[in-house]
Amino acid sequence: MSQTIRAGLFYFAVVLGAGFILGMFRVPFVVPRIGERWAELAEMPITAAVIYFAAGYLLRRYPDIRSPTRSLAAGFLALALTVAAELGLATVLQNRTLAEFVGSRDKVSGSVYIALLLAFAVMPRLRLSSHGARVHEHDDTAPRPERDADGPHPP
Repeated sequence: MSQTIRAGLFYFAVVLGAGFILGMFRVPFVVPRIGERWAELAEMPITAAVIYFAAGYLLRRYPDIRSPTRSLAAGFLALALTVAAELGLATVLQNRTLAEFVGSRDKVSGSVYIALLLAFAVMPRLRLSSHGARVHEHDDTAPRPERDADGPHPP
């Protein structure tokens, strides 16, 4: 399995797991006190922080994705998996059609959530500069000092 796919799966699992844990507190404890809209909005800065730190960890754990293309691929794979998981769980666990689920979303917190999903997809790319991004966009063909066309070079 390629490192980009592994990275996307890892990123998806970390952020979805954090969201699941946050939801375990939000639904029974916060929603009854302040309502669904405000509870979701209150959770979003925490989720944004999780996304930020998870993207940084992702780039350290999977150095092969430190290129603009691969980091975006990992982020968008994680986004696709997240959306599929959310829609799948909503239709199966809540016994709703897809249209009912989408229609039931709060307009305000739903809009912020969509923006957060887009940030989730691009965050590995945005964090590249602080994690030693590769200079060449086409990193598969770019010569590397340890194995360019002439062979290895001494330090």
